[in-house]
Amino acid sequence: INGATAIPGGVNFTVHSHNATGIELLLFKRGEDRPYAILPFLNHYRIGNVYSMIVFKLNIEEFEYAFRVDGPYEPSKGMIFDKTKYLLDPYAKAVTGQSKWGVPSVSGQHYKARVVKDDFDWETMGGSLQIPPQDLIIYELHVRGFTKDSSSGVKFPGTFAGLTEKLPYLLELGVNAVELMPIFEFDEMLDYREVDGEKLYNYWGYNTVSFFAPNTSYASSHEYNREGNELKKLISLFKQHGIEVYLDVVFNHTAEGNEKGPFFSFKGFDNNIYYLLTPEGYYYNFSGCGNTLNCNHPIVQQMILDCLRYWVTTYRVDGFRFDLASILGRNEDGAPMEKPPLLQSLAFDPILGDVKLIAEVWDAGGLYQVGNFPSWNRWAEWNGKYRDDIRRHLKGDEGVAKAAALRIAGSVDMYHPNERKNASVNFITCHDGFTLYDLYSYNRKHNEKNGWDNTDGANDNNSWNCGVEGDTDDPEVMKLRFQMMRNACTLLMCSRGIPMFLAGDEFGNTQFGNNNAYCQDNKISWLDWSLLEKNHELFEFFKYMIRFRKEHRILRENIGECSLGFPDISFHSVKPWCDQYNSYDRYVGVMFAGQVPGKRPEIIYIASNSYWEELTITLPELPEYMNWSLKVNTIDSQTDLEYKHYTKEFKIAPRTVMVFCAQS
Repeated sequence: INGATAIPGGVNFTVHSHNATGIELLLFKRGEDRPYAILPFLNHYRIGNVYSMIVFKLNIEEFEYAFRVDGPYEPSKGMIFDKTKYLLDPYAKAVTGQSKWGVPSVSGQHYKARVVKDDFDWETMGGSLQIPPQDLIIYELHVRGFTKDSSSGVKFPGTFAGLTEKLPYLLELGVNAVELMPIFEFDEMLDYREVDGEKLYNYWGYNTVSFFAPNTSYASSHEYNREGNELKKLISLFKQHGIEVYLDVVFNHTAEGNEKGPFFSFKGFDNNIYYLLTPEGYYYNFSGCGNTLNCNHPIVQQMILDCLRYWVTTYRVDGFRFDLASILGRNEDGAPMEKPPLLQSLAFDPILGDVKLIAEVWDAGGLYQVGNFPSWNRWAEWNGKYRDDIRRHLKGDEGVAKAAALRIAGSVDMYHPNERKNASVNFITCHDGFTLYDLYSYNRKHNEKNGWDNTDGANDNNSWNCGVEGDTDDPEVMKLRFQMMRNACTLLMCSRGIPMFLAGDEFGNTQFGNNNAYCQDNKISWLDWSLLEKNHELFEFFKYMIRFRKEHRILRENIGECSLGFPDISFHSVKPWCDQYNSYDRYVGVMFAGQVPGKRPEIIYIASNSYWEELTITLPELPEYMNWSLKVNTIDSQTDLEYKHYTKEFKIAPRTVMVFCAQS
């Protein structure tokens, strides 16, 4: 077993390197930077490229450890061994030196590892929840930012414990899966700088230091040699209450960066194996972060498999979202592969068999694979086309009516229901880009506080400020903004596919127009919980729409042939059954129909008018014993209306979404 493992009477240390000529184990007293013992791996402690030895009479609570690795220095061949460097174990289960947020490592540059005793009691929790993908409602959040602001009212702000305190809130909201932005040990001090007196950190965490260790600064107290227990408690409690936990994992690059970056682990063990290198020995940068992991090399592939298996078996994690996952399908020369071994291995791995695998199907090198990601009917995708087409439709763009209808219908033009079932993760907002409130408050990004003269972040936001850029007291503008947010929520919850939204969208959280808040560890990124009371009607609307989705299976999947002869999915314009959209059309009607044998038909009609004028719509005709009942009307935030019944025509207000159910 790779890494350090406590055994009766001592500790086993196992590490491997393909090109090393010698490895030393360094032992340190806790918190010290000079080793009290240097133990070379002797030849008879080595088999092949694996170095392993047992050190007896070690108390795991009294020491930390690192390695030094000797070998050839031939940069043109990618080998840069340096026997003076202290190296972090690639399989470290806990990392020292980053325990206090925003404070540089005391030793300046040396990461060290601890041995972790895995004795967490999972007895109170059964097996995995295995929520069917089509029934998921995913809530994306940043562990620190979720409760760091004093308005959160938690006892342990910015921590796993603080998030656990918000469990009752999540249960009230109705989500059943949380996706945690990176919680692997990362270095928030990487690229630390000050801009206009504000401290800027690598706040999001997309710069992994150790793939097997939880971020110790997210724990509310020191967990010496029990690192991860607070996270395990969070996962256990969430799952006991029916909420799955997914991790956002970053296997496309590490915090070691390029030639100018730090040198603390992988570079020192086998630089030319762990990273994609040019023929001259420089780093390919398909991640936009300096280096790119060589994911389809057998050794790196094995490490990633070991890592995911570890988080599933030791932490009981339910799923993973893979950052810039297109990189995982690149060959050693950077070319996209038709059947990437890593992606195939993950798809068929027995231990990961019940785990959700979600890919961000693009990378910084220009590879965009939405609808075409190698999946083996196992991988789901962040559907970037859903985000773009629905945003454009909602703000009233020409020429997107048909695309919007297809996205609501589950992107059937991209994902064949039989070949790519439950492949589409639908989202309008995520951590990357505008919040939902900002989407309808800003025409352009406002990233000046990031310190890059507003050059960072995306420019193609498909946003609309509803007439005023940023803050305003104009009641008509504010009314329209909240209506637009309700429109987005309604379409998201009524679309086939897996809905996901960003934490805080349900109560109008803002980042003040910043669409790339990766470095903002402050009020820009922290959720302002005072808005929950201020915008409580929006929160109640989100709750209602989540409940509405759960109550109507027809919104989530094909339930069987409808006895009335209606197809499973049909598209409509202002006239029923007219599915040929003109470029100027800004109205979309989508109807889902089906029937479970022995039960009444279930029929739902979604009407979305992004035009700035009222329209008269004709509904599909129902039998005499049925009529259409209005269930949602985003013109206001009320969710307890006496619902009107319609037989044929209705008027839909400008920039409004309405939802009807067929009833006897």
